[in-house]
Amino acid sequence: MTASALPLTAPSAQGSSAEVIDDSQAQAGFSQQLSELESLSQLRVAGMHCAACAGIIERALLGQPGVLDAQVNSAAERLQLRWNPRKTRLSSLLAAVERAGYQAVPDLAAPARLLREREHRRAMWRLFVASFLMMQVMMLAWPIYVAEPGEMSADLRNLLNWGSWVLSLPVMFFSAGPFFSAAWAQLRQRRLGMDVPVSLGILVTFIASSGATFDPDGVFGHEVYFDSLTMFVSFLLGGRYLELRARHRVARELERATAGLPESVERIEADGSVTRLSPTQLRVGDLLRVPAGQAFPADGLIEQGETAADEALLSGESQPVLKKLGDTAIAGSVNLVAPVLLRVQRLGDDTRFEAIVRLMRSALTQRPQALRMADRVAGPFLWVVLALALGGALVWSQIDPSRAVWVAVSVLIVTCPCALSLAAPSAWLSAAGALARRGVLLARLDLLETLARVDTVVLDKTGTLTEERMRLLHSWPALTPEDPLLRQAAALAAQSRHVFARALAAHCPVPEDEVQAWREVRELPGRGLEAVAADGKLWRLGSAVWVAGEGATVAHPEAQLVFGRAGAPLLHLQFGEVLREDAREAVQQLRHQGLRTLLLSGDTAERAGTIATAAGIDEARGGASPEDKLAAVAALQAQGRCVLMVGDGINDAPVLARADASLAMGQGALIARVQADGVVLSSRLTDIALLREHALRTRRVIRQNLGWAAAYNAACIPLALLGWLPPWAAGLGMALSSLFVILNAMSLARLPVPAQP
Repeated sequence: MTASALPLTAPSAQGSSAEVIDDSQAQAGFSQQLSELESLSQLRVAGMHCAACAGIIERALLGQPGVLDAQVNSAAERLQLRWNPRKTRLSSLLAAVERAGYQAVPDLAAPARLLREREHRRAMWRLFVASFLMMQVMMLAWPIYVAEPGEMSADLRNLLNWGSWVLSLPVMFFSAGPFFSAAWAQLRQRRLGMDVPVSLGILVTFIASSGATFDPDGVFGHEVYFDSLTMFVSFLLGGRYLELRARHRVARELERATAGLPESVERIEADGSVTRLSPTQLRVGDLLRVPAGQAFPADGLIEQGETAADEALLSGESQPVLKKLGDTAIAGSVNLVAPVLLRVQRLGDDTRFEAIVRLMRSALTQRPQALRMADRVAGPFLWVVLALALGGALVWSQIDPSRAVWVAVSVLIVTCPCALSLAAPSAWLSAAGALARRGVLLARLDLLETLARVDTVVLDKTGTLTEERMRLLHSWPALTPEDPLLRQAAALAAQSRHVFARALAAHCPVPEDEVQAWREVRELPGRGLEAVAADGKLWRLGSAVWVAGEGATVAHPEAQLVFGRAGAPLLHLQFGEVLREDAREAVQQLRHQGLRTLLLSGDTAERAGTIATAAGIDEARGGASPEDKLAAVAALQAQGRCVLMVGDGINDAPVLARADASLAMGQGALIARVQADGVVLSSRLTDIALLREHALRTRRVIRQNLGWAAAYNAACIPLALLGWLPPWAAGLGMALSSLFVILNAMSLARLPVPAQP
């Protein structure tokens, strides 16, 4: 089901009809029915500001009956939920997320877009109110700052303070509302998130300033901090607004990489009439009319017409791909040139498009080990923050009681580890978005971290280093494509889809009239083609034994195809694999990065060695069974090497699962793509070198982010405790620190050019 096919009218569970959310057909677009007792739903979440928010949502859901598992990725704002449809309803679970202080909607383009728009609009209004009123409060506070002692009367000072108090109320109850609601939700869950110290700082500042306003001679003294309070809230909201825009930008890019099916399609019925219906109503074997400008709704064969398709979002191929009669069209790719008729072969979860969507969702809902560790550290860290703030207030209450409050507030604000929590996930997410646009999809985000440690690359041969198609290597006798005998054989081969026949037809293209000159064409499985030529004689193209006859001596045993009349072979043809055009360049780039390369193949040692030499690979091992490949990778790991395995076949699945990091080529077997940590949809080997280069760059950015966050806290905490850092400066520093981390991570959205040897 497409995003717009789900009739959600508002981006929250309460704002939309519970009947629609709980309808099984409506859930098909974002949920999988794993069994009668288990469903897996993908949801988008709004309102998260830190890694601790993920744990709060998970805990709120795990406390609900019928919830089997909940995983939240705060950076991607996604929730993966496993639940029992017999025990609970999805609308009830979304309501539980809202009670925890957040919002969740189905992970579909339209609801997610509405959720982002609503979140963006609210963030802008809160920032506007806080910033506008901050300027008014600063105007009222300025006369107090510049007045000489005794120059301003007490009544005028009180009037200005009362004006600042009134102007601060909308900032407290509207602009700062999300901080308080999130902090309260965190405390109810008995979890400490980053909103707790921020809310405490805001609340303590407001209470102390209000006390000084109401009773200047009371215990709170006469100093007010409404200017610092409004400035801090404005800076913090400004920083979070920029973070929000960065996250939304990544979300749009990832949606662009995984969305695109049409809302309705035209099916041609048996009587020639046309029916317009939803893609969810299609069946295998249906004949569809796909107009120019529309996305293909399913995987299928072109039965009429010629066009070009934009497959950039699925394969990373930037150039339009020509589609002729009999070619395969991929669901989600866009028909660019002319209307065509498409015979449906695969629908829904069986399509390559849905496989990509599942892969991206899996990557974006997983929480890497580094993030889980950060969650465990966040609680104790925040307890230390509270202890430092309380200790600072107690010490300063003895030194200078008038400064005790804002020292505690500054400590609470400046130690908020927003930048620290954003350091790794923001970088991973930005890098994953850039790679998705290139045609490289990650099944787990921390694959980038593993790739940065890889020192050995193991490659499969067939389908990985070599292309799926074959090419003509030798002919006996040696003929050119212009020779009549070879052209005659190619014209007959053009009527078969066999791999060798297709290779011959590609080597020697002939016009359609020569192809149609053959009559009574028959293809016999395991033997070959036979047909009657224009002279009325029977010719054969196939195995040597079939063409030459039983008991005949085979002149060239290495030939795979023989052409001639029955019992009289005239032409012997040998075919071989084609090394990918970018194979040698890719291997050189990997070696330039300091990586050792190894070829493991089930083919003969001689053939594997020939391919390895042509590609420039360090070492080749032929005759390797799946068990041999597994043992070879295990041996490398036992030597302390970090291994990247690249393969595409069914026999590569076990070794892909065993390797430290693994990549499957996009055209490879489904089981290989499932076992791999990433899929190179573009099938460009140079993208593997590009991925490793980007992984190294991502690691550098993460280290820069972590170093900056640590240095910022190490420098500013002592300043706050010494009373040299007022609350407004602490708020500005925290906002700028988070902004630096986000902008540094966004630099990964631009892919680097691979290093040249």
